[in-house]
Amino acid sequence: MSKRRKATRKQTKKHNRRLVLKTIYDAGEISRAGVARVTDLTRPTVSAIAAELMADGLIQEVGRTLSSGGKPATLLGVIADSRHLVGLDLANSEFRGAVINLRGEIRHRFSIPIQDQDGEAALALVYQLVDELNASADGPILGIGIGAPGLMDVDQGVVRAAVNLDWRDLPLGDILIERYGVPVYIANDSQVAALGEFTFGQHDDIQNLAVLKVGRGVGAGIILDGVLYYGDGYGAGEIGHFKVVEKGDLCRCGHFGCLETIASTQAIVRQAKITANSPASLLHRFAAASEKITTEIVLDAVKAGDAALVDIIANAGRYLGFAVAGLVSILNIETVVVAGSGARFGSVLLESLKQEMQRRSLSQLAQNTHVSASALGDDIVILGAAALLLHNELGLVG
Repeated sequence: MSKRRKATRKQTKKHNRRLVLKTIYDAGEISRAGVARVTDLTRPTVSAIAAELMADGLIQEVGRTLSSGGKPATLLGVIADSRHLVGLDLANSEFRGAVINLRGEIRHRFSIPIQDQDGEAALALVYQLVDELNASADGPILGIGIGAPGLMDVDQGVVRAAVNLDWRDLPLGDILIERYGVPVYIANDSQVAALGEFTFGQHDDIQNLAVLKVGRGVGAGIILDGVLYYGDGYGAGEIGHFKVVEKGDLCRCGHFGCLETIASTQAIVRQAKITANSPASLLHRFAAASEKITTEIVLDAVKAGDAALVDIIANAGRYLGFAVAGLVSILNIETVVVAGSGARFGSVLLESLKQEMQRRSLSQLAQNTHVSASALGDDIVILGAAALLLHNELGLVG
């Protein structure tokens, strides 16, 4: 059994610096004495670290406490725009990105249609996206956070397999570090979405959370005890390739009947195109040009009450309920959030999902599980990418 090594002075200093900064960040405004009480650090240590953080432009004095007879204390606060974060979402029909400040406020946006480009062409689009965002930033760039589809090696920054982009063993992290000279962090888009929801969603005092991301693919991100769970091979949450239909359709992974083949937005649109051939369908006017049928058009038809499409969405919800039942039964997570473009189908999808989850789970667990749609909309992965940076570079989240 190896001996536990004592932390070096440099490691202790870095830990204390992060602890002080996070305490100020979480508090909003707090005095040096308040930081000392929360962290159990000595006042001289807190004062010295605060001076360093002020010199680095990360915090500032923001006012004084009300006097209660003694000398008012000076309050400290994080400067939200002292650093900017570049967050990228590479998991949609367009590459999206934003410049975000330390409080998760989006300062600039940019997006580029992929138009079925992959391989080196898709990588060139990433360069274009980052170039545009860097040019629009008004302050120092802390780094680049990325949510990408497929399997990632999070520690090495390598995209092991992103089928839709034709990226295999792509050292995306190293490529971008060499090009831009800033830290780069990459994770699966569903995992990043979970971190975004946990950090910027309305979930006070929640430490366990699952985000079911439904879009071109289907995946889950899992937060356990306030920490993003990757799994031993970084593939935790790859539920889109869990087989749910015997003798089902061929999936892009090479198997048949995967959850993605029936519950992803691509699968929903494919099924909707079939119903367009019926004169009773609200999509019938698109029958001769089915390529014009998009998720947005299907959503409008569902809202208008197209019975066949409502059934398709409800059926997708039922199969998603299979997956949620597994999460509830294995992990007993009581907060489940549905995100991605599929979340826009609202109650039609959610009610069916919840009913199936309740039918397939122990009732005592299911009745305590809250399922809802994310309020972060299309920004959830971009914000999660920012949170990835805040965690790794400054220790502010997670």
